[in-house]
Amino acid sequence: MLALRLVVDTNVLVSAALQQGSLARTVLTIALARPARLYVSQPVLDEYTEVLFRPEFDIPKGERLRLLQLIQNRSFRVSSYRKLEVTSDPDDNIFIECADAARADYLVTGNRKHFPRYWKTTKVVTPRELIEIAAPHLLPR
Repeated sequence: MLALRLVVDTNVLVSAALQQGSLARTVLTIALARPARLYVSQPVLDEYTEVLFRPEFDIPKGERLRLLQLIQNRSFRVSSYRKLEVTSDPDDNIFIECADAARADYLVTGNRKHFPRYWKTTKVVTPRELIEIAAPHLLPR
């Protein structure tokens, strides 16, 4: 079976940190388990760290550190050499750049309106859509 190549937007990571039984948590579980592969770049890791430590989210320190450590240990690093300007929010371009470098199958976001529907062979999907594709048996009934 071929690995599912994924890039996850920060809003999905924050939702996963804040809501134990959420679709975002399921996406993160899928992304960090084989045969899926979570791809990150240094700008994406920096964004994850910065946002998880924002006081307004009130994410417990242990949870933040655990998530970041899991991502560090189980993700695949890519370097993006191309600066792209394709999202409606310039801060989101790092995810398209990461997906481009990783040749990702899916970019998972809770805010699809900022992204094009596709970037090359990467399809932009919501957490629910990814679960419907990768593990429909995990969707709540």
